[in-house]
Amino acid sequence: MSLEESLAEFLEEGGDWDRKKTSVDGVFILKLPEYKGNPPRLAIELNPTDSSGNPTKKRGLMMFDMRELETFRELIGEEGLDGLMETIMEVNPEKGKKKRPEEEEEDVIEI
Repeated sequence: MSLEESLAEFLEEGGDWDRKKTSVDGVFILKLPEYKGNPPRLAIELNPTDSSGNPTKKRGLMMFDMRELETFRELIGEEGLDGLMETIMEVNPEKGKKKRPEEEEEDVIEI
């Protein structure tokens, strides 16, 4: 089955918001529902994956046409983005597991 046939079948038979993996890790096809008179359509979603190939974010970066793809390519290639990300990483607190109230240490009196 060709790429075009596979995509047409997914558009026809896939459920709203269904996500299909592609052969490229982190690249998915997303089926969007009908919205404000626009028919259902497909979009490319870029979403980092875990070791099993599953998306790590609820929603990734969605693109609908070549103009958006080119715009995102330009934005990601922006020189200042690396410095901005490094600064954000320095400012943000370290990621850690938040304790549930029942996991917090109790105040215990030693006798």
